[in-house]
Amino acid sequence: MQKSMIKLLSIADLITILNAVFGFFAIIMLFSDHIRISFSLILLALLADGLDGIVARKTGKGKIGEYLEAMADMISLSIAPMIFVYKTYYETILSEISLHILLVVVFIIFLICSIIRLSSFHIMKEKKYFTGLPASVSTVFILILAFFKLEIVYILPFIVVISIAMISNIHFPKPGFKIDGTAAVLIILTLIMEKFFYSIAPLLLFTALALYTIVGPFYLRKNTS
Repeated sequence: MQKSMIKLLSIADLITILNAVFGFFAIIMLFSDHIRISFSLILLALLADGLDGIVARKTGKGKIGEYLEAMADMISLSIAPMIFVYKTYYETILSEISLHILLVVVFIIFLICSIIRLSSFHIMKEKKYFTGLPASVSTVFILILAFFKLEIVYILPFIVVISIAMISNIHFPKPGFKIDGTAAVLIILTLIMEKFFYSIAPLLLFTALALYTIVGPFYLRKNTS
């Protein structure tokens, strides 16, 4: 009897697909110069990325869920943020060929590390920690810095460091419900607050993730030693 591909999907998988759709439309919006909308759509993709895991734990995983998640995250957490950065700094690098080339090289590094990270995530998955910096954290870092237009000479080395951190052997703790909930609230506040790019919500989100990235590995080592 022939199997149906649709029947392989679970409820969580539908949310994962929504994640990819948000990422795709974020890219489309960039071509229309709607930077703010694109920023919001990538944040919505991040929320969908977190929600599909919660739903999967409650309702069960689909047979192709792990494959779908990697593909969706590649669009929304890797390709869309890189195009966002390119569009944000396009006028800056337009007349600087060397900067243009450097930006492309950095993008290639980030792309390669993202592919490795996302394709190996489920193989190396552990209950108590992530191996390497989570792609979602990297995305928020890059997205906020680009949206606030940090000087390109600073954001490029930052992207390289983030890329290497994603495929490193450093262990980062898995946040509990309270921390995940706080991050979700900050993302939602960033989305709904008028003139959110001037608000404190994205700065608080960036600060919280910076603390997680710096303190997290030491906290995990202290509590597992």
